[in-house]
Amino acid sequence: MFEYLGTVLVSVDPGFDVLRYLTVRTLGGTVTALLITILMGPAFINFLKSMQFEQHVRTEGPESHYKKSGTPTMGGLLILASLIISTLLWADLSNRYIWVVLFVTISFASVGFLDDYLKIKKKSSDGLTSMQKIMLQLFFSSLILIYLFSSAETATETSFIVPFFKDLLIPMSPFIFVFTGMFVLVGSSNAVNLTDGLDGLAILPSVLIAGALGLIAYSMGNQIIADYLYLPHLELSGELIVFCGALIGSGIGFLWYNTYPAQIFMGDVGSLTLGAILGIIAVILRHELVFAIMAGVFVIETLSVAIQVISFKTRGKRVFLMAPIHHHYELKGWPEPKIIVRFWIVTLVLILIALATLKLR
Repeated sequence: MFEYLGTVLVSVDPGFDVLRYLTVRTLGGTVTALLITILMGPAFINFLKSMQFEQHVRTEGPESHYKKSGTPTMGGLLILASLIISTLLWADLSNRYIWVVLFVTISFASVGFLDDYLKIKKKSSDGLTSMQKIMLQLFFSSLILIYLFSSAETATETSFIVPFFKDLLIPMSPFIFVFTGMFVLVGSSNAVNLTDGLDGLAILPSVLIAGALGLIAYSMGNQIIADYLYLPHLELSGELIVFCGALIGSGIGFLWYNTYPAQIFMGDVGSLTLGAILGIIAVILRHELVFAIMAGVFVIETLSVAIQVISFKTRGKRVFLMAPIHHHYELKGWPEPKIIVRFWIVTLVLILIALATLKLR
């Protein structure tokens, strides 16, 4: 909206042109989302309590988590509300990438909301079945990926970018593009969901990764920077930094209330959606491999579950004391804050490594 106002009002006073600056709108979106989340947080938490939208802890989980039962959940609605409002206010709404990420946000949020609602209604940790969630995720993913491929205006938008090589772009067929894209979206969505088991464990890595993806989006959207880094130029991608900025603001605002000991949990409506958002941005930017490096903590969490299940079914033995792996460290006696902060540190290091690949070509 402000971008459009700047375009209209610049004829009245050239000073209004500042509203069209990408950097200004990114900062505006970040601050707006941050303020909405922090200011609305207490009222929203009280609302969830009054509606009895409370967390039901799994009986097979660590005993230390039993005390968390009754904590308000579905806090992801606060994150997403501030994210969407800030994006609509500050982003260029004529940019199709903005509508792509908004569609993914709303569609995956609907899946997470339904899952959380069923858990609350049943007063248990069982919502949608795994198959039901995955089928819904695949459906929405396929819709948006088919649109992305069919609306592509340049070969770069449908090619696979290989890190460490300056000009190595591998064209992808429609089937391969959609298939790999679904793997990234659904995998990322569920990986963040699995990671969201400790207070603040999932939200800050999501914020950090969003910031890194925003930098890549801005770099690819700027011809000079893209040429300097030997990145393909995607003219429309720069606008995604406004969306990423809004996500950073809403995520940090939520962390204010989600940090240990948490006053509110994001629920599946938050974790499933955040993972999908990061995944679709990586797909749009064609940096899926770089994203995999950044999201190493999410990947490890997912692999720990897969390894545990396969080992138990084939050998009858467990590799970890409990999966996902953050529970393993809990049962080894690590305090929850130590696990959380160390996973944050690992994420930051992985992001720095991933960003280094942009120049090492």
